[in-house]
Amino acid sequence: VQLQASGGGSVQPGGSLRLSCVVSGRIISISAMNWYRQTPGKQRELVASITRGYIADYSDSVKGRFTISADNALKTVYLQMNNLKPEDTAVYYCNADCTYYSGSDIVASKDEWGQGTQVTVSS
Repeated sequence: VQLQASGGGSVQPGGSLRLSCVVSGRIISISAMNWYRQTPGKQRELVASITRGYIADYSDSVKGRFTISADNALKTVYLQMNNLKPEDTAVYYCNADCTYYSGSDIVASKDEWGQGTQVTVSS
């Protein structure tokens, strides 16, 4: 399973960015997709989640500003980030809770991660 995240960049406060994450491989099903973020010296923080039933949830710090959405049975997930603040600066990671084939085995994992994409909000 591979997760490819993209869309990070540098914006001014109040700006917007849209992150994307594409899941590939021998996927059987995806139960949920999550976006986390991390800044140096801090633990990775869950920002937004979307379930197989397309139910979204957000951390209080981004509620009302960020929107998670998905296509193709969660194999593509987006994070629309509006009204960005300097405190949103972080490396953003997508994460999959999924079941997939590994050789002839079936693997259930909540620990599949993309490579991270940097978001910098600064004037």
